[in-house]
Amino acid sequence: MTDTLTADAAGAPAADDLETVRFANGLSCSLPASSPLAKLLHSQRTWTGPDARQRLGILRAAKSVAIVGASPNPARSSYFVATYLQQSSDYRLYFVNPNATEILGEPAYASLTDLPEVPDIVVVFRRGSDIPQVIDEVVAAGAKTIWVQLGIWNEEAAYAGEEKGLTVVMDRCIKVEHARFHGGLHLLGFDTGQISARKTLR
Repeated sequence: MTDTLTADAAGAPAADDLETVRFANGLSCSLPASSPLAKLLHSQRTWTGPDARQRLGILRAAKSVAIVGASPNPARSSYFVATYLQQSSDYRLYFVNPNATEILGEPAYASLTDLPEVPDIVVVFRRGSDIPQVIDEVVAAGAKTIWVQLGIWNEEAAYAGEEKGLTVVMDRCIKVEHARFHGGLHLLGFDTGQISARKTLR
């Protein structure tokens, strides 16, 4: 099936108008937020997080990122994302996993409160049902932003986090968002494989 994308004046879909949606088989894709399919898939959702401009602001302002649920297993998505952030950003990275001692050559910490500083962003790789507990841990640690990875959704927790003063990003991959804003991805979320002379934000 071919989807028709809404184009801007230059003929490309605007990044602000794209939504990442997930299907029952676990696959995901980016669609225009105004498309009937995107509306149908998100029809049961009432919470909306920061828009593209706000997410860019979060990424630009951050100096440190903690990954809760980081794994030393290269097959895990958290390992892939951590590798990307370690190699393609200037963030100070902290890995939180009570069952690991080292991840990607860095020490692993048992909890957020064990970190040497309060992270600007706490990225979460945990089940949706675990998010309320993680939110409490983020608040206790003094962090201000929780970024719940793509495919993880807990709407009640998102509202609760905001009520506790957190900025909440949910069901979005920080690697994809960072790469898109920094020129590493096509607007649809694919790696362009191109080297650009344009200065990128690290």
